[in-house]
Amino acid sequence: MNLTVKDPFQQRLEIANWVVLAVLVFVGAVIFSWKFTLGVLLGGLISIVNYHWLCRDVRKVFAYLTHRAKSRIMFKYYIRFGVTAVALYFIVSSGIVEVAGLLIGLSTVIVNIVITAVTALSKKNCIEEVN
Repeated sequence: MNLTVKDPFQQRLEIANWVVLAVLVFVGAVIFSWKFTLGVLLGGLISIVNYHWLCRDVRKVFAYLTHRAKSRIMFKYYIRFGVTAVALYFIVSSGIVEVAGLLIGLSTVIVNIVITAVTALSKKNCIEEVN
């Protein structure tokens, strides 16, 4: 399995993550305070980095599938979870961001997945109606 070749759907999701983050940061900058906007930006960056890290780990596990695959993916999950928890702790405890903005930023990938799913389903329904 070649780890460098990505599925076009996966590439579209990754690009859309950045677009959704840019839109959220822009709206935050226009409407809310800079602390809120910084929270959205940092939360979005953490969310997107976590998504890329998860994709890389899952691709590696399935490329070299062994009897220890489950334990490896769980170990990497806990490492990723710990790193994220430490980063969030320092961001929140420093007081430089508003927690509401941080939570919205952390939802970037989820918002993108929901938008992509709704778009894909609406396109599928439109095609079925034509036939």
